[in-house]
Amino acid sequence: MQSQRYIADIIVTCDANGSIYSPGVIDIEEGKIAWVGRLGDEEETDLQVNEIGGLLMPGLVNAHCHTPMTLVRGAGDGLPLGRWLTEAMWPREGKMNEDDAYWGMTLGSAEMFRAGVTSSCEMYLFEEAIVEAAKTSGARLIMTPGVFKSSYSESRLQNFTDFYNRHHNPEGKITVGIGPHSAYDLGIPACVELAEFARSLDLLFHIHLAETREESSRLESEHGKSIVEILSENGILDGKVLAAHCVWVNDNDISLLADANVSVAHCPVSNMKLGSGIAPIEKMLEKGLIVGLGTDGPASNDTLDLWEEVKIAGLLARVNSLDATLVTPFEALGMATRESAKAVGLERVGSLQTSWEADMIRIDTNYSTFTPSTNLNETLAHLVWSGANREVTDVWIGGSKVLSEGDLVTIDEERALREVRERAFRLAGV
Repeated sequence: MQSQRYIADIIVTCDANGSIYSPGVIDIEEGKIAWVGRLGDEEETDLQVNEIGGLLMPGLVNAHCHTPMTLVRGAGDGLPLGRWLTEAMWPREGKMNEDDAYWGMTLGSAEMFRAGVTSSCEMYLFEEAIVEAAKTSGARLIMTPGVFKSSYSESRLQNFTDFYNRHHNPEGKITVGIGPHSAYDLGIPACVELAEFARSLDLLFHIHLAETREESSRLESEHGKSIVEILSENGILDGKVLAAHCVWVNDNDISLLADANVSVAHCPVSNMKLGSGIAPIEKMLEKGLIVGLGTDGPASNDTLDLWEEVKIAGLLARVNSLDATLVTPFEALGMATRESAKAVGLERVGSLQTSWEADMIRIDTNYSTFTPSTNLNETLAHLVWSGANREVTDVWIGGSKVLSEGDLVTIDEERALREVRERAFRLAGV
């Protein structure tokens, strides 16, 4: 890992103040940002100087994903969530093994790197294989091992503890949480126990919540309350909670989530594809909720390109409220960077600031989608609304390149493609 100085045409920091430097300079030392600012304000340096042009910004953070589902991409298209899970996903995933998950994660990481995604919060089984794949690729990973009713046991909790002790490293690239699938699958008592377990280790508690209108109808009928109220009254929302989707929530639910400091992973493309509905993120943002962006799995999206979420999250909020002033480009970028990082429990990630992690991407702006740009507001608008994944040329994670001038550095993409193709046929029973 070399210490370097980079000079870019534009640096979009995605910090809370919306700082943009044009042209800008950023110094990277030992994987961290040593300085960032306007060209001409920098001090003399012995660092290697690279005039790279283009636009530098933080890497995107995928706040909710099941990346190994690259192996089942496209299966069950056209089914609603319940049938999609039981008829298309779970039968194939039931045949998966550790090696399948490793190669599914590896291919998905290649896809994310090409789109400028440097971190992902994964909810899945085969957590050891996913960690191994991330260590090989250099991805930043928040691993929340999946918990389902069919696999839940005391021994599974002990396995989580051992897994946490082996891999949780906030100073490195791997952090660990726990991922109970949902209250409708596990039931309330199990969710209570898992939430208490998560709090005992100060873990991120990552759960699907109110994704569809029908999913929690049995629980809501039994308790006479919304699923959010049920979780709140049982203490399940206490601690560090990341709730994925939150489509079917009312004003009172949103207030309860805000009071408990729950973070939300908004997955608009998956919600649209499965016909789940439109999450009222404009109301969540008004209440001060942290809202990050996730792709969900590549089988319900069907891509890991978080730039689609950046654009569609803003557009859906505007059309849902009939208000074109909602979700500015600055806010949309923030949801995919610093807010997603906060949502998944990452510190010093998601913004280009001194002492923060050097997770950043370079975008080539010499394309029609960035033309014309007569001021920085227009450049931000182009970045958010015009689609930028094809212009990502370079990606750094912790100061180390994983994509260099469009070429993957740490992943053998051809082998990953071959492995996933072959394994997918076995899972499909073909």
